[in-house]
Amino acid sequence: MSAAPPRRLCWLLQVVFWTLTSSTVPPMFRDTGESIMDFHIMQQFKDAPEPLEPCKWCGDLSTRCNLRDACYSNCSTIANCKKREETCTALRRITGESPPSDALCDGLERGLYVSTVLAEEYPSSDVCAMEERKVADGNLYMCFCREELCNVQPALTKDPEHGKAEGHEIPWIVPLLVKDAYGNPVIEGDMPIRKLCKFCDVKPSACKNEGRCNSSCDITATCVDVDEICVAIWRKNDENVTLETLCHDPKLTLYNYTLEQPDKGRCILKERKVAGGLLYLCACTGDECNEFPSFSEVEVEEWKGIPKAMLIPISLLPPILIAFLVITTFYCYRINRRKKLHRKWEKDCKSRHPNMDCSDIRAIMMDDDRSDISSTCANNLNHNTELLPIEPDTLVGKGRFAEVYKAKLKQNTSDQFETVAVKIFPYEEYASWKNEKDIFSDINLKHENVLQFLTAEERKTERGKQYWLITAFHSKGNLQEYLSRHIICWGDLWKLGESLAQGIAHLHSDHTPCGRPKTPVVHRDLKSSNILVKSDLTCCLCDFGLSLRLDPMLSVDDLANSGQVGTARYMAPEVLESRINLENLESFKQTDVYSMALVLWEITSRCNAIGEVKDYEPPFGSKVREHPCVESMKDNVLRDRGRPEIQNSWLSHQGIQLVCETITECWDHDPEARLTAQCVAERFSEMEHLDSLSDRSCSEEKIPEDCSVDDTM
Repeated sequence: MSAAPPRRLCWLLQVVFWTLTSSTVPPMFRDTGESIMDFHIMQQFKDAPEPLEPCKWCGDLSTRCNLRDACYSNCSTIANCKKREETCTALRRITGESPPSDALCDGLERGLYVSTVLAEEYPSSDVCAMEERKVADGNLYMCFCREELCNVQPALTKDPEHGKAEGHEIPWIVPLLVKDAYGNPVIEGDMPIRKLCKFCDVKPSACKNEGRCNSSCDITATCVDVDEICVAIWRKNDENVTLETLCHDPKLTLYNYTLEQPDKGRCILKERKVAGGLLYLCACTGDECNEFPSFSEVEVEEWKGIPKAMLIPISLLPPILIAFLVITTFYCYRINRRKKLHRKWEKDCKSRHPNMDCSDIRAIMMDDDRSDISSTCANNLNHNTELLPIEPDTLVGKGRFAEVYKAKLKQNTSDQFETVAVKIFPYEEYASWKNEKDIFSDINLKHENVLQFLTAEERKTERGKQYWLITAFHSKGNLQEYLSRHIICWGDLWKLGESLAQGIAHLHSDHTPCGRPKTPVVHRDLKSSNILVKSDLTCCLCDFGLSLRLDPMLSVDDLANSGQVGTARYMAPEVLESRINLENLESFKQTDVYSMALVLWEITSRCNAIGEVKDYEPPFGSKVREHPCVESMKDNVLRDRGRPEIQNSWLSHQGIQLVCETITECWDHDPEARLTAQCVAERFSEMEHLDSLSDRSCSEEKIPEDCSVDDTM
């Protein structure tokens, strides 16, 4: 090298750490007829939006180009840009017989080799196209580019096609055949490419002899010889663990060991026998393949650029996605099922009530389309301080806890009134009033076969404080009264039985006909006097003073404290001997089914389809007293296994025969053998076509109706 000015010498000292020189020149670029020039590669500052890939970085190199279209840098060193503003740069200077002695980097604010660099001249492509600059001591060509190693082969023209018109081929690729150290041919027709490897001296390492290691090497170098490959050496002795990365010719031994056939993509460490420690060695041929050497061939490679802490959350994504799909599918199924239930309910509603707009009352089901009370008032608690203008008229029933009156609900603007029923509880029966009010106040209780509820009130009267329940009024009275006055036909029996089963099935169900969730309710005092007959000869359930909401939150102790309740004549065997399975809520529903069977027997006994119809008798008739006690019923039901009699003459009618079979299954001694209320309702639905089998007239009135007081409530 010739003497260099002091300024250039300072810059040369700054880059000497990164500088490697090559002693050979590729033969395809040797042209002895041309003048000597230098080829200098550096990085030039620029305000780039993103960090660039590594560049070739060498000091002044004497080289010979073809002086036509392209040069090859002959630089074997690769360096990462230290600043994100840096770009790859190439300089070519022709200075006669002696190349210049140094190179430098410069910014936009200063000239580069005394030649001003403008901002708009900075690279916008991956081609390093040289342009001539005017300098005093020779010819200067310079170029800039922003792709990985884009300054390895700068072009002497911006147009890749330039030169062909003159008959010259641009030497971007020089055809030749090269073989590696193992005799394998390199890609035919390509220029031999030296490998990029991690190249660090022996460094301390935290790797154990398992899994995958990180070399933590930040230096990437181009191997000096085309035959060299990437190598990693892991060592452990009594004092420390080290890891070394380098380039090495596989034809030569390394630490007295011959390298095995290298893997192309991964560096798999293999143990070698050494005295006083452990040594693992691996070789590979891919670019920077020795950065993450592995101790296992089946090791699952970690994703580059992703921290280990992120791998566990990423691995959980598939099961989370599957769970999300399952939940979404189930949700869609529930929504679709609810829509189907809505359509089915509307269809059934329209078949029962052709003039009713079922779409507007999916959640509010009218009790009776001919009832005197408005459905818009149903199942609401009166929170107003002003009491409703109700005037009790006639006493129509009296029970253990309350009296029932026929009453007038006056209109605000006229003398007209609506007829309602008022159930009046004395002050001492507050608990019974509150329980029935709470049951009625549940909007999901609304059903055409459940008594329609208006409101509940607390009143102060001359007789003291009273508690009122206001409901719809049904002039036909309760079922016991109706059966004692009328002989019914098969059609009436079917209507009464089917509507009774539908009402109980709704109480027991955990969802409404619209598909909305609901808390099941058990009546616990089902009997003919607690069932009202509507004007269309269908049943509706009433008197919920002893009812129980089967809330899943109730404990066994809560259920045990509910006590032995109901009317002894209609009590199921397990209730009589106090052996209900408190751990199974279905056991309470089975007691209602038993009581329903006795009511169905009462209805059947008054049907003219059975032949001769006797006077009305309650279940068990004269076998027990009018108001039997629990002990008396135990003797009949438990000891004697007695049930109301079903005569053979009843079975001559096909419909009655099916009803009797259903009754027998419902009052079975074993609670778990009984049918559910929903099953009974479905059986009655299947019997509808049997109406034509009976040619007898319906509802033969035996005794004129009156307003006599019922003492059996």
